[in-house]
Order: sequence, then structure tokens, then C-alpha cells
Amino acid sequence: MTAPSAYPPPIAELLPQARTLAEQIGRTPSRNTLMKTFKIGAPKATAVLEALAAEEATVPPAEPEPPAPRPLHLVPDLEPDTAPDAEPIETPAAVEPPAPAEVPEPEPLATGDGHPGANITAEPERIPPVAAPRKVRKPRSWPVVLLALPAFVAIWSGWVGLGEQTGFGVVHPFPGIWDGFTLNTAITLPIGVETYAAYALAVWLNGTAPAAARSFARWSAIGSLIFGGLGQVAYHLLTAAGITHAPWQITTVVACLPVAVLGMGAALAHLIHADHE
Repeated sequence: MTAPSAYPPPIAELLPQARTLAEQIGRTPSRNTLMKTFKIGAPKATAVLEALAAEEATVPPAEPEPPAPRPLHLVPDLEPDTAPDAEPIETPAAVEPPAPAEVPEPEPLATGDGHPGANITAEPERIPPVAAPRKVRKPRSWPVVLLALPAFVAIWSGWVGLGEQTGFGVVHPFPGIWDGFTLNTAITLPIGVETYAAYALAVWLNGTAPAAARSFARWSAIGSLIFGGLGQVAYHLLTAAGITHAPWQITTVVACLPVAVLGMGAALAHLIHADHE
């Protein structure tokens, strides 16, 4: 890079020198040539070029001079001419090839301060190779089954015992058809309440269900788990106190559980399918 002069000359002083340089090289000098010859920066070299162009525009073009006549030379005849006074045939002179045009030097890129800087070659952007996705091993689910077994036994016995204290018991679901078949309706409490809580938890935490369904599943799952815990507490308190028949308040709430579970399960299923459609 050409270092600029500490005291750069004015354009009026540089213009005659640039005109003389143009006459010496036979053409308008480029900006790089002016910068290297006069030790000036890119802005001042551009201004000198503009001044030279303005002068050339004001000077009328000179009329071209007529070409000088080419000298003639005789070509000997290879065959004798029968005519005694035959004139020699003129042949045109060989045409010289035109001189190759001069290619201007590439101008360096200008830096932030207006002076030319080093030629900067932009390297192509390198795209990093895409690594193959690693297979993430999911955790095993069998420990959940091991944890659920003792909880299932305690919850089952608590709900069945509370159901018997609130009026749930053995019934004949098919009278006159299958009189020997009996069913203890107390098992409907652990199957309904705890199964719905697990189903609502799966819909909430899976993340694939619609927003309305996940919101309903979240609140109903939390409510079912809290209500299931209160049912276990009520059974153990009644058993510890030696009470075989639950008060009417507890009986009323427990009797409404199957209906509430059916309604919440149907509502959650409708929300899932309605949003997907």
C-alpha cells in the first residue's frame, strides 16, 4: 500500500503534472498510477482524474491528419510480357497488425479512511459437515411398574374398604339371567378414580394433545390425585376410630365419584378428538 504524503499538494499543482504524465504515457493515467507517482491518496487521485476528464471534455477534438501516401515498389514478372511497354502492377503493402491494447491495472479496495488497502480475496464460506444425529437411549419404564405394585395394593384396599363403609357391596348384576354371578361394587372406586388420574396425566405430559385437552387433563389429573389421597385418609381415620359406617357427608361424596369419573373421561376424549378433527 502506498503511504500518503504528510503534506499532500493541492489539485491545482497536481493537475499540470498529471497532464504531463498523460502525454508521456500516451493515455490518461489510472488512479493507481497517480497514487504511486505523486504519493497521494485515493480521494485526491480521483479528483485529479475528474479534473483531467473535464479538461478533455472542453478541448475540441483535433482533425485527423490525412494518411501519408504509401511508397510504391516494383514486383518483377515471373513470365515475360509480350507487350513491349507493359506497366508494372502495383501491389498493396502488407498491413501491420494493430498493437495490443493495454489492460488497466486492477484498483485496490479502499479502506475505511479512503486510502487503498491490500487486495482482499473473499474466501468461500465453509459449511461445517452435518454430524449424524445420535440416538438417545430412553430410560426404562419397568421401575414404574415395580413402584406401582405396592401403591396399587394400598389404594385398592383403601377404596374397597371405604366403599363398603359407604354402602357399596355385593350385588347381582344379572338377576334372572345369571343369579349365581355376583359383583362387589366397591371395586368401581379404585378402578374409576385412579385409572382416570393416570389417563389424564398421560394426556397432559405427552404433549401431543391439543391445548384445550391438555389444560383440562392437567387440572382434572391434579384434582383426581388430591381426591384419591383424601379418600385414603378418610378410610384410615374411620378404621382407626372403629367406625364401620361412614357419615352421610362422606357417603354422599363417595357415591358421586363414579358419575364424576365418567363425565371427566368423556369430556377429555371429546376434547382430544374434536380438536384433531
